[in-house]
Amino acid sequence: MAIPVRRADPANITAGLRTFFVTSSIADKRNLLQSHRAAHLFIDVLYQYRSQRKYLLHHFVVMPDHFHVLITIAQEISIERAVQFIKGGFAFRAGTELGLRSPVWQRGFSEVRIHDADAFAGVREYIAQNPVKRRLSETPTEYDYSSARAGFELDEIPQGLKPARKWIPTGTS
Repeated sequence: MAIPVRRADPANITAGLRTFFVTSSIADKRNLLQSHRAAHLFIDVLYQYRSQRKYLLHHFVVMPDHFHVLITIAQEISIERAVQFIKGGFAFRAGTELGLRSPVWQRGFSEVRIHDADAFAGVREYIAQNPVKRRLSETPTEYDYSSARAGFELDEIPQGLKPARKWIPTGTS
């Protein structure tokens, strides 16, 4: 029996737009992002790379010792590269503008791929509630360093995220 020819053309196996929930922490869980200057610098870095079309920015929160973002990246960029822009961009600018020394970030990050609108909504709510859970604000809209607060321009939910299909049993025996 002959082995079938594989058609592993990257154009056929690579997804187009991909949405991720990303979290990363400051090295040693220091509260490096608690100052107004540092938190706003981080947000500025997020928007700098968004304006360069490195990713779509849907939601974010900057906590004193970590961040959460909900971003969509295109086929030509990896999630690792997108996070490198964010973390590396902040570390570089924090070094020059705030005098922070390396290491700024813990190694690595965590990411969860978002496949449908329900997961998107759940992550958006988790991001919004993070400062409330940590008792940094009474409501999500009161926290200055979160996209839940009015005034931040955000990108729409990607068209490719479909509502989750719910399994409904056809009958019981």
